[in-house]
Amino acid sequence: MRFTPASARLASVFLAGTASAALLLASPAVAQQQEWFVPGQGQQRPGAAPAQRPAGQPAQAQQRPPQRPATQAPAPLPPGQQPPTAVIGIVDVPEIQRVSTAFSQVRDEIERRRQRLNDDLQREQNNWREQQQQLANQRASLPADQLRERERTLQDRITDSQRIFRERSRTIEQAAQQALVEIEQTLGVVIRQVAASRKVNLVLPRPLVIFNDPPFDLTEEVATQFNTVLKSVTMPPEATGTEPAPATANAPAAPRPPAPPAQGQPQPRR
Repeated sequence: MRFTPASARLASVFLAGTASAALLLASPAVAQQQEWFVPGQGQQRPGAAPAQRPAGQPAQAQQRPPQRPATQAPAPLPPGQQPPTAVIGIVDVPEIQRVSTAFSQVRDEIERRRQRLNDDLQREQNNWREQQQQLANQRASLPADQLRERERTLQDRITDSQRIFRERSRTIEQAAQQALVEIEQTLGVVIRQVAASRKVNLVLPRPLVIFNDPPFDLTEEVATQFNTVLKSVTMPPEATGTEPAPATANAPAAPRPPAPPAQGQPQPRR
């Protein structure tokens, strides 16, 4: 039996054969969030050079998506030897996903995390609007230096919040990718086992087949076995992040640390 489905080939059928998989990996709304600015503060223009990283601060390691294990290609046939007679089986991957408890669990969990992310983002954006409106109303009554300090505090909060939400979005996508890799690998093993029990050496996805007799279809048997082998997927805990503390326009600016004494000035006694 020479049937050894490649992981990449199975992944293409797994992701392209159903809208639910596309929904699972769709980009969340946070990826399209708008850039906020506070009136009176400078905003980086498109195409401008990025801000320099402070000295001594290490660069954040870029997280790579999980790598799929490479599959070994079958050995070529010796010269003159004919390939074995094809014994064909049909598998409907979207149907297996529809009845899979593991896939449904992952889809529901990813949707829940994205909805919570969107809700938190909407709540944070509403807070930004309120603070910006308060600053606009107080512009005529506050001293210039105090107004600039509050604008800078709000701008820092907006920048930190946007970074946190981007990290949360990236974490959700990585969790979805990892879960799909585990489902894909397990499904490949189950298909090989069912094919071996039926003496099948060639398995085709149902969307590529125009017509087939019912005995060729392995979908129901594969789905039953797959739900037995993989009932759920253990996902990493949700990274909610820590949103910056609310900044109110009426709150005084944070106290600055005292300046060090000048050279030659005696230190105060304790």
